[in-house]
Amino acid sequence: MNVLEVEALHAYYGKSHILHGISFHVQEGEIVTLLGRNGAGKTTTLRALMGLMPSREGQVQLFGEVTTGWPADRVAATGVGYVPEGRRIFANLSIEENLKVPFERGGPWTLERIYDLFPSLRARRQSKGRQLSGGEQEMLAIARALMLNPRFLMLDEPSQGLAPLIVQEVFNVIVNMRREGIAVLLVEQNVRAAVTIADRACVLDDGRMVFEGPAEEFARDEARIRALAGASAEKWEADE
Repeated sequence: MNVLEVEALHAYYGKSHILHGISFHVQEGEIVTLLGRNGAGKTTTLRALMGLMPSREGQVQLFGEVTTGWPADRVAATGVGYVPEGRRIFANLSIEENLKVPFERGGPWTLERIYDLFPSLRARRQSKGRQLSGGEQEMLAIARALMLNPRFLMLDEPSQGLAPLIVQEVFNVIVNMRREGIAVLLVEQNVRAAVTIADRACVLDDGRMVFEGPAEEFARDEARIRALAGASAEKWEADE
C-alpha cells in the first residue's frame, strides 16, 4: 500500500517556480530518501506535502485520501510526523515539556517508550532545550514527532551539523522506525549515509525528479554520487 502518492506536483515561492511537476510515492514500511543539491527543491517538497505552502497544480494523497490544499494541522492529524530542518525545539522548555507539546494520538509511542528508545533524553529529561547538544536536539525533535504516533515520518536534514558517530545513532533510530512499520521520507545531504539505510532513492535537480529507483542501485553508481555531492549540473537518467 502507498502511504504517499505525489502526482505532477508544482509549487512556487511567490513568482519563483520551484517544483516542476514531480511525481513519486512512498510505500508502507519503507524508507525513501529524497536527494539533491542545495536549492533543488527538497525542503519545498516536504513543506508542500505537509501543507505549509500551497501547491498550484498536481495532487498529494496520504493514506489513500487526497490532501492537496489541506492545512498542516489537518495533514498531521492523518498520522504524519514532520521533523523540520534546524530541529525547532523549544529552547526554554525542558526535554519532557517539549515532548508533551504535541497533541497526543492514540498508539504505541508513550513517554516511557520514547525514553526507552532515547536513554540520553531520559537522563536529561529536566534539561532545557538550549542546554542540549546538536545530537540531543535532533533526537528530541524526532522523539517529539513520534509522540504523535505517526504512520508516516518526514525528516529534513537530520544529520546536519552532527558528528559522524551521532549521525550513525540518528540513522539507527530511523532504521528502527521502519522496523516499527513507519514509512519514512528522508531528505539528506549526506548522500552515502542516506542510501545505506534507504530502500529507494529519489533525486531532484532544479525542481524536477531526475531519478527514482532502488537505493542500492544508486549507491553503486559512483558518478551519480559524485555529481550529487559536487558541482556537476548534469542530469541523471535511470539505468535501463
